[in-house]
Amino acid sequence: MSTDKANLLLVDDDRDLLRLLSIRLTAVGYRVTVAESGEQALACIAAERPHLVLSDMRMGGMDGVALFDTVHRAYPTLPVIILTAHGTIPEAVEAMQRGIFGYLTKPYEVKELLAQIERGLALSGTPAAGQADETWRAEIITRNPAMEDLLAQAKLVAAGDASILIRGESGSGKEMLAMAIHRASPRRGKPFLAVNCGAIPEALLESELFGHVKGSFTGAIRDHRGLFQEAEGGTLLLDEIGDMPTVLQVKLLRVLEEKQLRPVGGSRSVSVDVRIISATHRRLEDEMPAGRFREDLFYRLNVVSLAIPALGERRDDIPLLAKDFLRRLAERYGKTLTGFAPDAMEALAKAAWPGNVRQLNNVVEQAVALATAPIIPLGLVQKAISDVDETVSFEEARRRFECDYLCQILRLAGGNVSHAAKLAKRNRTEFYRLLDRHQIDPAGFK
Repeated sequence: MSTDKANLLLVDDDRDLLRLLSIRLTAVGYRVTVAESGEQALACIAAERPHLVLSDMRMGGMDGVALFDTVHRAYPTLPVIILTAHGTIPEAVEAMQRGIFGYLTKPYEVKELLAQIERGLALSGTPAAGQADETWRAEIITRNPAMEDLLAQAKLVAAGDASILIRGESGSGKEMLAMAIHRASPRRGKPFLAVNCGAIPEALLESELFGHVKGSFTGAIRDHRGLFQEAEGGTLLLDEIGDMPTVLQVKLLRVLEEKQLRPVGGSRSVSVDVRIISATHRRLEDEMPAGRFREDLFYRLNVVSLAIPALGERRDDIPLLAKDFLRRLAERYGKTLTGFAPDAMEALAKAAWPGNVRQLNNVVEQAVALATAPIIPLGLVQKAISDVDETVSFEEARRRFECDYLCQILRLAGGNVSHAAKLAKRNRTEFYRLLDRHQIDPAGFK
């Protein structure tokens, strides 16, 4: 949902009042959707998530409070204002205790209603009529209600400095969400930097994060500022935080607690001011009992948790994403492409997408590269899906290599871990950690 006006959902079983309120709110710049019952309102929210709900209290069937309870369970950041002709102080107090944002008694003052709407939109991270700024999330293409609710939460937490943990499958767009949060934050004028904690060897990762001084190790021919210092005043994304070695987890925790770091080989600490966003496709709660992730670090990073739905859970976004990828890629390849054949788009919408949005982009790119006509046909899409399914992500390829390598070393060492660690040129503790990560039992190689 991309708009320069906030979208309000009005719910009332009195058609005349509904029409009158709709005219008033449209006149001041809001987009308005109407529903004549609580049940119809839920269908409207599922189809296009509004920025705020304005509901009558007493209606046939589901009343305003029951509607709020249902909405709040699914969309906890969506503000609801209740209007009633039978208001009492106890009812108002109960409404506020339930979490209802606003409560007005009919007949209401229009100025007070507009003021409550503006406060509700500001609280949910949506500016008032005519003031909406969606540039922070412009690269995230969606009309899915769950994604819209996630973005509303992201906008809210962006205003502060709380550490954020983004969860989601590989390829679902965790880095893009982290970038959007940075753009929505007061730190947007400062750097946004990202590092994949699972793609850099342990010895290099420490230097990459915290920097090093000249001569601290072989090859350190000059002082090096790490990513924490390079991101000063801005945001640092620690991607695949679940793959960070436990030794570095201790050092990271110290930096987060003290707001200071010491470069590798350095003798003085350096103050740092960086907001941390971390991301993972792992369940860190399962990693902690096994000793692969520190519990104290988890709670330090997981102040706010945001979960990105897999592409298979937001299939209504597939046509939007495919068309956007097609437009961008056609421009890059210098081709005139107007769209997908209907059966080709149907194939995209029904595909499994284990690689999520990244895989969809790769499929569209292959189809664009091979296209010879303005319309992408079904056969080209089917071939691209089949070919891309045969490739694996870098993380998966690395995991397979590590597992195969460890098994080969253990076979050579006859299951002797000390001997295997020497062959691999790793200390025994680290070698055990690798075996544990891949759930390999050395006893099976004796």
